[in-house]
Amino acid sequence: MLSRRGFLKTFGAVVLAALATGAYAVGIEPGRRPRVVTHRITPPAWPQGLTLRLVLVSDIHACDPFMPASRIAEIAHQANGLGGDMILLLGDFLSGMRFGTPVPPEAWGAALRPLRAPLGVHAILGNHDWLDDPHAMTTGRPAIVEAVLADLGVPLYSNTAVRLEKDGHAFWLAGLADQLFPATGLDDLAGTLASVTDDAPVILMAHEPDVFPTVPARVAVTLSGHTHGGQIRLFGFSPVVPSRYGSRYAYGHIVEESRHLVVSGGLGTSILPVRLGSPPEITVVELGR
Repeated sequence: MLSRRGFLKTFGAVVLAALATGAYAVGIEPGRRPRVVTHRITPPAWPQGLTLRLVLVSDIHACDPFMPASRIAEIAHQANGLGGDMILLLGDFLSGMRFGTPVPPEAWGAALRPLRAPLGVHAILGNHDWLDDPHAMTTGRPAIVEAVLADLGVPLYSNTAVRLEKDGHAFWLAGLADQLFPATGLDDLAGTLASVTDDAPVILMAHEPDVFPTVPARVAVTLSGHTHGGQIRLFGFSPVVPSRYGSRYAYGHIVEESRHLVVSGGLGTSILPVRLGSPPEITVVELGR
């Protein structure tokens, strides 16, 4: 039988462990230098000789003191150093936090300005780019992020696709409008893919991964963020995931019926400044290697 002193020692150890874990989850892991996670994929029917290295920067959530402009500038420098053919910004530039102060758009825009890649920097919007723009829901436009990206010269994809080439091989880069805001979402997968006019492979950017069950095999890979890996991830499981599919699309490289999805763990936090077992990351996807 556990003695009173033994019980108090055990209880004290549990309390200290909980406090230490909480301090790490709030004060250390969210602010770590992003790790680089690489996925190497050769989708079905991928053209021989075409290799692409994609650098995914997702869920910045610009907010002082958790994601200040100085840290965003460091992330941009790190992303540039990864040798990507393209840098893809997968949405949620705005804060989404219930604590802290949103970083002014001109400040986080200036921090992202150095981003460079041979085939360009490309972007889509996330749900917080609507939700945390005070005028977006009334005007029908997420004007804050649109204006920053336009100033940076970064093309914004909203149910659109563009044909690109590398080493004489063509491919399509497509991007969906957000699936959640305003109201039930603006995404149009069928309309987006209707603009693809040949059989070159398609790379699809979709902020939320929930669209994946309806993505046809015609798409070589779907790239998403939004979930932050659940923000809390223990033993490979996230207890809370902002998805109607629960943890099915919480994080990482998922293959269903030979269709490929990559969900980045992202960089910032939303609602609460907590990460545990899901450190900030820049995701690299190598296709055809």
